[in-house]
Amino acid sequence: MDAARDGAGLDTASVAKAATALLDASDSGIPIPPLTATHPDLSVADAYAVQLRQVAAWTDAGAVIKGHKVGLTSAAMRRQLGVDQPDFGHLTHGMFFQDAAPIDTARFLQPRIEPEIALVLGRPLAGPGVTAAEAVAAVEFALPALEIIDSRIADWKITLADTIADNASSGGVVLGTTPARLDALDLPLTGCLLHRDGDLVDTGAGGAVLGSPINALVWLANVLGERGVTLEAGHVVLPGSVTAAVPVAPGDTFTAAFGGIGSVTAAFAARGEAS
Repeated sequence: MDAARDGAGLDTASVAKAATALLDASDSGIPIPPLTATHPDLSVADAYAVQLRQVAAWTDAGAVIKGHKVGLTSAAMRRQLGVDQPDFGHLTHGMFFQDAAPIDTARFLQPRIEPEIALVLGRPLAGPGVTAAEAVAAVEFALPALEIIDSRIADWKITLADTIADNASSGGVVLGTTPARLDALDLPLTGCLLHRDGDLVDTGAGGAVLGSPINALVWLANVLGERGVTLEAGHVVLPGSVTAAVPVAPGDTFTAAFGGIGSVTAAFAARGEAS
C-alpha cells in the first residue's frame, strides 16, 4: 500500500479498535504490531482519526492540551518513509518534565531523545494562509528542549500512517528555562551539541528542520487550520529534531546546548531509583 495515500480506508469501528489497541499498549507497556499490518487499508486520514480518538480519551480523563509537535521534518526521514510532508501530534500537560529532574524511564516503552528548538506562542495562530512573517510575530520566545519520542509499535517498525496514529510517536518533553527572543537568533544557523553522560553524541542546527523551525510552525498552523484548529497563546510547538534520535537507557543523562538559547537536561533515573 502507499503509506502516504489520503483516502479513507477504515470504518468507524476499526478506527476505534486501532485507537484502543494503542491506548492499551501505552497502559500495559507492551508494544503492538504495526497497525498497517493488522489494518492494511489504514490511510493518512484514518491515522489522524485514530490519533484524535486517543486525544479525546485523554482529555475526557482530565488531560489538557498544551501544544503540538511536528515530526518527519528531516529530509532523510521523509525519504525513508516515502512521504513528502511532515506529520503532527498533540502534547498534553502530563508529557512535560522539569529540566534536570529525574524521569522514570519505565513510563516509556522504547524511548529515544531528540534536541529541538521549542517555540512558545504569545498569541493565537490560525491557518490556513499563515505566512512566515505571521508565524514569527506569534512566537513570544524560543526555549531549548529535549523531546522524548516513543513508539507503541513494536521495534519502531512504523510507516507514516503508524506514527500518525500513534500521536506522531510522542512520549514527553523537557523544556529549558532560558527564553530567547527570535530577533536575537538566526534559527537556521542555531547550532546544537547533544551530550549523553558528558560525551558528545551528535550535533545539528535549526536548518535541519525544514530549513528553519519557523517553516515547521507555518506548516503546522496551516494544516491545523484546515481542520478548524487554532494554535493557542502559551502553547508549545516542537518543530522537529535538529539531530538524529538517540536511544535512551535507564541512568542516561542527556544535555542539549544551543547557541544563543542555552541548555536543557533530561536525566533518566536508574532502575529502582525513580520516585
